[in-house]
Amino acid sequence: MRWTTSLSLLALALLLSAPGCKREATPTPAGTGTVAKLAPANSPWQQAVDAFIAGWLERNPPAAANAGKHEYDGKLPDWSPQGLKANIAWLRAQRVTLAGFADDQLDSVQRFQREYALSVIDGQLFWLEESGFPQSNPAWYLADLSPSMYLTRPYAPLPERMAAFIRFQQALPAALAQMRANLRPQLPLTYIELGENSFQGFADFYRDDLPAVFAGVQDPALQEQLRTANAAAIAATQETAAWFRSLRPQATQDYALGSQRFARMLQATERVDLPLSELKAAGEADMARNLAALAQACADFAPGETLARCVAEAREDKAAGGPVQAARDQLEQLREFVRQHDLVSIPAADQAQVAEAPPFNRWNFAYIEIPGPYETGLPAVYYIAPPDPKWPAAVQAGYVPDRAALLFISAHEVWPGHFLQFLHSNRAEWTFGRLFVGYAFAEGWAHYTEEMMWEAGLGDGVPAMRIGQLSNALRRNARFLSAIGLHTGGMTLAESVALFRDKALQDEGNARQQAARGTFDPGYLNYTLGKLMIMQLREDWTASRGGRRGWRGFHDQFLSYGGPPIPLVRAQMLGGPVEAKLWTPPTQAAAAAPAPPSTVALPPPP
Repeated sequence: MRWTTSLSLLALALLLSAPGCKREATPTPAGTGTVAKLAPANSPWQQAVDAFIAGWLERNPPAAANAGKHEYDGKLPDWSPQGLKANIAWLRAQRVTLAGFADDQLDSVQRFQREYALSVIDGQLFWLEESGFPQSNPAWYLADLSPSMYLTRPYAPLPERMAAFIRFQQALPAALAQMRANLRPQLPLTYIELGENSFQGFADFYRDDLPAVFAGVQDPALQEQLRTANAAAIAATQETAAWFRSLRPQATQDYALGSQRFARMLQATERVDLPLSELKAAGEADMARNLAALAQACADFAPGETLARCVAEAREDKAAGGPVQAARDQLEQLREFVRQHDLVSIPAADQAQVAEAPPFNRWNFAYIEIPGPYETGLPAVYYIAPPDPKWPAAVQAGYVPDRAALLFISAHEVWPGHFLQFLHSNRAEWTFGRLFVGYAFAEGWAHYTEEMMWEAGLGDGVPAMRIGQLSNALRRNARFLSAIGLHTGGMTLAESVALFRDKALQDEGNARQQAARGTFDPGYLNYTLGKLMIMQLREDWTASRGGRRGWRGFHDQFLSYGGPPIPLVRAQMLGGPVEAKLWTPPTQAAAAAPAPPSTVALPPPP
């Protein structure tokens, strides 16, 4: 998945609004897209935006290279204290410049673009300054250290990518030294484990798998350079893993942002300024709704069984040919379903490929890599990670999702999720809208499409299919509530594990992984947060546009904006202020009622 942020490995986004600011927005006529409209290239506003993009690319070379600016191949950022301070000063100056364009200097489209651009700048300032992550969180660094682009994306002949990768490895030891110098020695245990496991994984990959990637390059000089650079990279990543390991005796549980910073994160990165109590209530209501729906599906699928046993039985239905082949088969089915049900425009004939995830990037079961906006003619690849062969057979079997769950994962990643979203955003004329796509916009859209596809009839009402869709939704509900609890409510890691296990019905291994992620990725509530904002916006927008008949128009217009904070899109589509509104079940009291316990047998259906 393409992201424009130092926290992209965990999908943390840059988008951030000015606190307490609710500007009136000019509504956009149905069927048009604000981002798609481009100011004249010689206008002062567009020149200022272009200058920002150029400076941003220069200061973020891994993101620039991933976007398709390959003159930045092999370069890493300056993470020295002086470099970080210089970036902060530059961002502040850019903010003054762009905010200096007054309303009467801009038309309605440009005023929207100004808010979009300011949100990106403010987002980067939040993660650089207010979060404290450069001094505490190895995840802040990890995305820029991924070698994936050079190894799996055929943007150039293999020898050319090999030379770029060598430059990347040559820059790696100094970058890791800067990272270690920035990180304070007393870190939360989950952060230490993330750093240790990630860098030991890099070391193992460079030692065991990397030489085979470039073995076919018949250039002795390049091969010798690779051996030298790879040996230094192995040593640097092993040293870094050992450094994290040495911090274990002084590990803490001090991962919480605290209520004030967490609220600031939401207000900043997504322009959501709702009280935390209201957010928590919305998350609890959505989880209760999904648990109640699961109880009904299980009453039909496995009458008399507990929810946990019902879900376990549903998960036993694995694809005979394995998940990679199953996903390939599903994509055509999903694309045709979208087309036949007129859900959203498909603006191109592009198709996503499906492949097994490379060994260095198997931290998540499924993800998609989409070429950047400056690339041409390259495929998007939907990667699926196999289970670790060192795991026990039962654990490996439990790791692979059932056919139903995989179908909705494929919807999330490809049709009509991330892949289709970027088919739309990459066609916007405004480059800025193609470069910067936020966390809640992207993951909210992808998660929203899972439920939307079920509502449209995907799965034909089969209980097992509903269970697959709801299993994914409950995992995102648990992320939402864990993020709030871990960072503002005193929730312990063990309590988060229990939430994933007992309410989201995750196996123990996945429950522990998901809970740990919440400590270093506080924004992972954005899957459900974004979904609920989109659901409410759809309800409000289609109320006067034919209801269900208006879905395609709604989806097309929503996707036309690039990827700004959803409250900003709401203001454009409906008129009025920039504000967050979350969908809640029609009868809040009924939705908030407790669902049947996951450990209590359900009665058989009447």
